Amino acid sequence: MKTRFLLPAATAGILALSLTACGGGGGGGGTTGGGSDAGANLDSRGPITYVQGKDNSNVVRPLIEKWNAAHPDEKVTFKEQTDQADQQHDDLVQNFQAKNADYDVASVDVVWTAEFAAKGWLQPLKDNMAVDTKGMLEPTVEAGSYKGTLYAAPVSSDGGILYYRKDLVPEAPKTWDEMMGMCSIAKQNNIACYAGQFKQYEGLTVNASEAINSAGGSVLNSDGKPNLNTPEAEEGLNNLVEAFKNGNIPAEAITYQEEESRRAFQEGKLLFLRNWPYVYNLATTEGSSQVKDKLGMAALPGKSGPGASSLGGHSAAISVYSDHKATALDFVKFLVEEEQQKFFATQGSLAPVFGALYEDQELVAKLPYLPVLKTSIENAVPRPVTPFYPAVTQAIQENAYAALKGEKPAKDALSDMQKSIETAGAGS
Repeated sequence: MKTRFLLPAATAGILALSLTACGGGGGGGGTTGGGSDAGANLDSRGPITYVQGKDNSNVVRPLIEKWNAAHPDEKVTFKEQTDQADQQHDDLVQNFQAKNADYDVASVDVVWTAEFAAKGWLQPLKDNMAVDTKGMLEPTVEAGSYKGTLYAAPVSSDGGILYYRKDLVPEAPKTWDEMMGMCSIAKQNNIACYAGQFKQYEGLTVNASEAINSAGGSVLNSDGKPNLNTPEAEEGLNNLVEAFKNGNIPAEAITYQEEESRRAFQEGKLLFLRNWPYVYNLATTEGSSQVKDKLGMAALPGKSGPGASSLGGHSAAISVYSDHKATALDFVKFLVEEEQQKFFATQGSLAPVFGALYEDQELVAKLPYLPVLKTSIENAVPRPVTPFYPAVTQAIQENAYAALKGEKPAKDALSDMQKSIETAGAGS
């Protein structure tokens, strides 16, 4: 999210990710919880370091200054990473593997939690290290958990939104079939109907997963095993395949990432767009926008109601190698306090993790998309929760892309996806 909108901070993990398969082992003996490391320094206090990607919206520094003013003996130093998610990921991996005690608290993309927790790098947030999650949206808590234990406290969230031309479609479609039925309106107005992010990159994992989940399928089952050879998964992926085939999704959308699709919508070339909330501010404030007074927003359409958005966002995790875990825990609790959550929302347009804030009239007045975003997040499904995520997302991207291009039927693409995920280790 750039200033006042959602891109780098809340959806950075969607834009790029290391696609190197995650092997076992690593710091902490490769066991969940970090073994003896997780039991060390629980009561210790002192200076700590907070590690996060580039602070584009200037939300981190003011909060750290506020903390430091109140805690002169437990000051926090900000270690700012780049704005590239793959580099952030690799930096954390390198420092966790080196058992670097200076990486006390780290901002963790929701898709990294399982990988880092499985390798024993994250402090379990339970017992004396527990963080109160009461009032938080359930999907955000699930995204910070691994095998039933919280390892990363939700700090910001994100969910997919359906943008539409309310001058042409007075009421948003509630189902995929209903939306496809409205594509005749697009043709009558000489514009394309629908687009998302379909280039072969992390955004395609998001869009393909949403299609599968919204049709009642799943990439992985509750045991973490691939679950793609099902009628529901085939229906979901086929929804996209058929839309490309019949032109309801324009051919050029196979090259779209977030920004290409946003520009197409803002230039008046699309009736419907799936994208993140950051689009709202740009579409309503940029002088070149053709839709600023015609912008409608709704939850993604599903099979019989709201669809299943892929969950975005970041959580705060404590390293098992921190020398001052009591201070680290207090700082994590500070980050998720309501006052800080409001600041994240108003200063950086970061989606809050507390449900009540989506009904806060002051916030809704400044960020009118919050009620729609709450529906999106409440129905959201995390991208596949697995220690082998980089290999899993690669399998999804490669095979979904081949299906969208018409190089293989959806059923075959899903079968190949299943085999690749099993080979990667997620099926073992």
